[in-house]
Amino acid sequence: MKYVSFALSGQASWGYLEGENVVAVGLGDGAPVTLRDAIASGMDLSASSRQAPRLRLSEVELLPVIPNPGKIICVGLNYEDHRKESGRAQVGHPTLFARFANSQVGHNHPLVRPKESTEFDYEGELALVVSRRGRFIPSDEAFEYVAGYACYNDASIRDWQRHTSQFLPGKNFIATGAFGPSLVTPDDVGPLDDLRIRTRLNGEMVQESTLGHMIFDIPTIISYCSTFTELEPGDVIVTGTPGGVGMKRTPPLWMKDGDVVEVEIDRVGLLRNSVIDAR
Repeated sequence: MKYVSFALSGQASWGYLEGENVVAVGLGDGAPVTLRDAIASGMDLSASSRQAPRLRLSEVELLPVIPNPGKIICVGLNYEDHRKESGRAQVGHPTLFARFANSQVGHNHPLVRPKESTEFDYEGELALVVSRRGRFIPSDEAFEYVAGYACYNDASIRDWQRHTSQFLPGKNFIATGAFGPSLVTPDDVGPLDDLRIRTRLNGEMVQESTLGHMIFDIPTIISYCSTFTELEPGDVIVTGTPGGVGMKRTPPLWMKDGDVVEVEIDRVGLLRNSVIDAR
């Protein structure tokens, strides 16, 4: 099943996809208000979905899959080819940083290159959404805490990322990360390792790998994160990008006004965003 968060006439809601329609569960009587709330409730749609209005997908504005996550935890340098191109040493634990919710946009929304920099880089990634509260989660139970997966473009303002050893400023300019188009449940995605992840800029392939090339796999990441914090329903974990980033090309390849960037992951979806300059 594929879940979406959307806005209709300025009202934010959520639902699931049925062909080219959205079953707008969140607009039904007594339904959870947000997708995050629905995940926390166990996503029992059996009653409310029968009464939910059906909307054409073309009628709604897709929002980030989880517009209001409590936490967005991102993993850096989690593919060997990206670690090598970045010149970073091997480490024994995941490299983590945080994003803020207002740095995100949804599918088909523009990513905004800020006035403060021209070094706007793409990073195609797999994101997961946490299904239930957990602390000290054993790695062999980690997949029980996954509500589903989505595409993510963890786009970076590279010069601001390099101001210090901490990544935070370059990852949190407003409207610089994309999350969507939908949350796909694990039963629809299936095993992850052989799934291809690709990033295209203006139709040209700039990143390509498989999810099995992650240095730290999803069970390891979930177990590690749940040791220092309590994971909660609707939390987002973004699992890292393969090699091929624009910063490490000669000459560097930066996203600019008018570009179109796509992140595609087998069985998960295709996330597309244009790029505009801040006005």
